[in-house]
This record gives sequence, structure tokens and C-alpha cells, in this order.
Amino acid sequence: QKVSQYIIIVQATDMEGNLNFGLSNTATALISVTDINDNPPELTARTFSGEVPENRVNVVVANLTVIDRDQPHSPNWAAQYRIASGDPQGHFLIRTNPVNNDGMVTVVKPVDYEQNRAFMLTVIVSNKAPLASGIQSSLQSSAGVTISVQDVNESPVFPTNPKSIRFEEGVPAGTTLTVFAAQDPDLFIQQTVRYSKLSDPANWLRINRTNGSPPASGTGTLQIHLIDVNDNAPVLMPKEAQVCERANPRSKVNITASDADADPHVGPFVFELPSYPPSVRRNWTVSRISGDYAQLRLRIPYLDTGVYDVPIIVSDSGNPPLSNRSTIKVKVCPCDDNGDCTTTGAVAAAGLGTGAIIAILICIIILLVLVLVFVMWMKRREKERQAKPLLIDPEDDVRDNILKYDEEGGGEEDQDYDLSQLQQPESLEHIISKPVGVRRVDERPIIAESQYPVRPSLPHPGDIGDFINDGLRAADNDPTAPPYDSLLVFDYEGSGSTAGSVSSLNSSSSGDQDYDYLNDWGPRFKKLADLYSGGDDD
Repeated sequence: QKVSQYIIIVQATDMEGNLNFGLSNTATALISVTDINDNPPELTARTFSGEVPENRVNVVVANLTVIDRDQPHSPNWAAQYRIASGDPQGHFLIRTNPVNNDGMVTVVKPVDYEQNRAFMLTVIVSNKAPLASGIQSSLQSSAGVTISVQDVNESPVFPTNPKSIRFEEGVPAGTTLTVFAAQDPDLFIQQTVRYSKLSDPANWLRINRTNGSPPASGTGTLQIHLIDVNDNAPVLMPKEAQVCERANPRSKVNITASDADADPHVGPFVFELPSYPPSVRRNWTVSRISGDYAQLRLRIPYLDTGVYDVPIIVSDSGNPPLSNRSTIKVKVCPCDDNGDCTTTGAVAAAGLGTGAIIAILICIIILLVLVLVFVMWMKRREKERQAKPLLIDPEDDVRDNILKYDEEGGGEEDQDYDLSQLQQPESLEHIISKPVGVRRVDERPIIAESQYPVRPSLPHPGDIGDFINDGLRAADNDPTAPPYDSLLVFDYEGSGSTAGSVSSLNSSSSGDQDYDYLNDWGPRFKKLADLYSGGDDD
């Protein structure tokens, strides 16, 4: 502990050490003193103290200081601590600080103020290395450590958590299920416990809560197990099936049942035929395959084609058992070699005989004929409406030329006449809406080559009204009509004429006029051409 190393210089001389004649030399020797554990650690105080809040862990509550005169940071110096008494349940543990060799008292298990308000610990300290020989082990140092526990507000707890209860389904609303009480561990603090639901998605439960606002809360889980009761009767499946009209091994129907209850109120099921009506048991039979399945077969060799309602009573295995009378629609039809219903048989089984099928086909044909006749009548009516006959005979549709003498003022601005408009009453707006003017004799009328409809012997008054209304609408909608009415004067015969009377019109002979161009106007103007050319009238 005082000197850890010695340095020694050694000199060697020959000639028996004669310094005058002998030769000498020196060497250095290093001697290190090895430390032994001859100084046990000693606590600096006889008592230590600390405090800890209840329910806290991994908290250092006290530091124990020691003195060891051995070489620092060596096994002979390192101290280790142990609790000799005062902690039978192991709430505390003392760890060594490797830097200063202090002991740190740490809480490793929660402490409860209501059970232990303080702990009196006896701590012994020693080295990791054993003491050297001759050193008494009774020299180990010890001290007392007092740990005080602080009271905190703890959450209420449920003694049984989670708590499970069982009751049968169908319990009416308002029934008390159980008492789920919580306890407050704080015996020395008077507080009121209040209850509330933390999770109830379906809002099936209601609790009685007391007044109070505790700052701490606890959670308890109540598990409610509903006990199923046999309150649902089984339902037969399937609802429809088909069998062959002649009994054979393939002509069968596999039936089963479904039950909304839980085990043991479900299968195995019991299938049976009712005794009424008697034809059911006379024509059909039910044989059980397994606990949940059965087969429906024909009892007789042959059954007429058709649809039959077969009632079957199904019972479950509940206590007491529930039964249900269900009806399955069975189509009896002719089958092929594979046991499948033919197409004709399936239709017949649906309740339609040959006569009914023929009647349906005849009705369809009659309906199609009526539709065709109606369409043809509509088309014919449309054609008649679009091609109405004229009120005059095409052969008599001859219009004389109007000669222009330039002696009557206020003539019509449009002097060209399109006689084709007379053949189409729908397009007479220009003729009806404008007064008659003077026609030029040196131009051929422009008319379209068309076919003339045959004039009826006596036009219907309605056709004449339609003709007039169409002309009126055409005149009102004529885009070429002037925006205002014009006043035409027809009684003005001019002034200062050299002729004394209208007899001057005959001053020119017909020989001075060339009417050959009338022959080029077509058959409609044949009579007019013959009149002026002197030809024969047909």
C-alpha cells in the first residue's frame, strides 16, 4: 500500500573487487510488490436510508459508500454487496458501481404501502477476491439500510379479472346478470369508485354507476357466454327437385336440413312423411342415409308427369326436439337412359301439356300477324298523307298565257309561274301567298316531270280543309315572302294612250305571232298549242 516497486542497481568487479586493477559493470533490477487482499472493504457509515414510491421498479433508493486500501480497480479492491436480512420477498438488489465501488440499492419488485410502509435491511460488503491467509473473515463490514415506502393513489382492481358468466339466450331486458365489483387498494385514502363501460359495441349491457371522480382508473373484463337454447326448428333443403316418372335406382332426391341453433340442438335430424294426406306415403318413401341426410324415392313403379308438393317433417336433436313441416316441389318427368329429364318432359312437368304448347304457338303467330298488319297500315297511311291527290284533273290543268301589254300598272314582281306547285298542295305557299302576276310568254315554264295521282271522284271535305291549312302554313313560313304586304293596283289603265279603246288589242293579227314554241312545252299545253297554232283539238 506504501511502495509498489523497488529499483536496485547492482555493480560487479573482477580482480577480487580491486577497484584499481579490476574491471566493473552495473545492472539495474526492478522489484514490483504484488498486492494481496489484506484489507477488507469498510462501509463509511453504520446506517443508510432511502425512500421509494409504491409500485415503482428499477429505481435506486440509496447509495452505500465503502473504503478499501487495496490496489484500486483490482479484484482485491472491488466490493460486492448482499442483503443479509430484512427483504425476504426479494424486493431489493444492490449493484456495485464499477467507478467508485459504491453500492446502489435498487427496487426490482414493486412494493405496496398498504402491506409494508418501511424495510429495514442489513447489508454486508466484501471483496470479490478472498482475503489473504491470516486475515480473519470476521472483519467484513456491515451496515443497516432503512427504506421508506411512499403511498400513491392506486387504481381500483377487480379481484376476478376476467370474469366469466353463463346464461341462456332470450333473457329479457332489465335482468341483472352479475355483480362485478372493483376494490380500491388505497386503504388509507377514502375515495368513491365509479363504474363505466369501456367497450360494448352492441350496447347490450347497462351498469349502475356511483358518483365520484377518482383520478385513477382500473379495467376489468366481463366475459358473457350465451347458452344456446333450442328455439329454431330445422328447415328442409332443397326446396325443389326432380325425379323420373318410373322408379329406378337413379331416381332419388338427396335431402338435408339446416338449423340456426348451435350444437347440441342441431343434427342428427329425423326425416319422416306425414300421414295426411294418404297419397304422400302411398307414392313416396324416405330412407335415412346418415345423421344429416336422407333420400326421397318413389314408392310406386310409375307416377304421372307433373309437379308434386311433397311434405316432409324434419326434427332436430334438441331437448326438447323441435320439428318443422316443410314442402319440397318435386317435378316428375320422363327420363333418358342416364336418368336425366328430357326437354319435353321438363316442360310437361312444369304443367304445360301438348295442347297448351300448341295454343301458345298459335297465339304468338296471331300476335305477329297483327303486328305486321298494323305496320303495313301505318306505312300505307303515311304514303297517302304524303301523296294527296289534286282537286283538279291533270288533263284539265291547262293555263293560258298571259300577255304582257305594259299598260296596267302595279304589276307583280315575280312573273314566273311554276305549275309543278299545283300538283303538290304542300308546297303552294308561293302561289297562295302572292297575287297573280303577268307571265312572260317568251320563256318555257319550268316544271318537274312527275306522275299525276288519280283524282278521286268526290274529295273529302277534310282533304280540302287540310289543303287550305297546308297552304296557309306554307304562306306563313315562306322565307322568300316580303316582310310586309304590298298594295297592288289593277284598275290603272295608263294615261295618254293613243288608242281610244281596248279595241286596239286586235290591231295585230294572229299571223304576226309565232306560237310554235308552245309545242315544246309538253302534253300539258297541247290544247293551248292547238288553239293558237290552228291545229285540231283532240
